Amino acid sequence: STLKALIGNKEKLSEMARTPLNEHCFAVLLKKLPEKLGDPGKFLIQCDFPGMAECLALADLGASINLMPYSVWKRLSHSDLTPTCMTLELADHSITSPVGIAEDVYVKVGSFHFPADFVVVDFDADPRVPSILRQSFLKTGKALIDVFE
Repeated sequence: STLKALIGNKEKLSEMARTPLNEHCFAVLLKKLPEKLGDPGKFLIQCDFPGMAECLALADLGASINLMPYSVWKRLSHSDLTPTCMTLELADHSITSPVGIAEDVYVKVGSFHFPADFVVVDFDADPRVPSILRQSFLKTGKALIDVFE
């Protein structure tokens, strides 16, 4: 093989020792490839809603809507909800109808405040993670998030 030929020829080996290797050549020589990391898909971020203590929101890169439980909406004591006739299929494959749409709810992520529309659904949510934020919310906020923290 080529490696045996290089090792056998000391002159070529010393020449190669002076040749800078990039990470790909190094990986091939060691037969070790860098670890491939998967798409996290979902992760938690800290956020604030007006009138609530700091909480976590589930940032779901596959979600197409921002979702908020009705119990959280009542605590925010905002104006009325906009009626809607949509139906939702939840992760457990149950079908539900939202209570309404909450428009222009200000969400604080880091030092930035963003207005966002939420679909308000009457369900029991994890009190530590009351809301789900969709991908476009993160895109609008130009979120730079370290998903490993």
